[in-house]
Amino acid sequence: MRFPRIEVLALSLAGAAMLAAPAQARKPRVEAEAFAPTFAAATVAPPANGAIFQAANGYAALTSGARAAMVGDVITIQLVEATQASKSTAANTNRDGSIGLTPPTTGLFSKLISSSDVGASGTNAFKGTGAASQSNSLSGEITVTVAQVYPNGTMLVRGQKALTLNRGDEYIQIAGLVRQADITPDNKVLSTRVADAKITYTGKGEIARASRQGWLQRFFSMISPF
Repeated sequence: MRFPRIEVLALSLAGAAMLAAPAQARKPRVEAEAFAPTFAAATVAPPANGAIFQAANGYAALTSGARAAMVGDVITIQLVEATQASKSTAANTNRDGSIGLTPPTTGLFSKLISSSDVGASGTNAFKGTGAASQSNSLSGEITVTVAQVYPNGTMLVRGQKALTLNRGDEYIQIAGLVRQADITPDNKVLSTRVADAKITYTGKGEIARASRQGWLQRFFSMISPF
């Protein structure tokens, strides 16, 4: 049984599409639930011990003002990421050498050797250069929630922001550790002060698709020896 050429071509292109699937599609994606907001715990009834001060429901000093201090509090992360790296190398070598002999002007050798028969010279040169540079920048603000407070006062914060535009969607996700001392009086902290920061900025839609290679072009890029 023979298949029409169109069906054979379709099957071949389908197989090529499966082989040329982008590597990032096979990587485990970070689920949005990992950056879901954390809500404050339910208030528990204070123990009937007759004390005026009760720390069972959390405690924040009056000097901390509106700074986040407990699980469920919100804090604003100011994205001020800017990195730049560059590297360059250069090498240059040069070597010249020459030797010459003056033939005798009298005697038997003066007739056998002329002034143009004796002489030697050599030149060796090398020059190489290389350069590489990379830079990126990310600015803006994102408000997250405190997911956990550790005994030393360090807080685990995480959150995300989803923007739906007319040409696609954009997602900003961040998680990391924040010190209470780094929080400003207006309840903000720089992203450069977030320890073990994990910042993700992705997008999808027709703009994101237009910036990627087609599946057939990716397939030929994978098998191309050049």
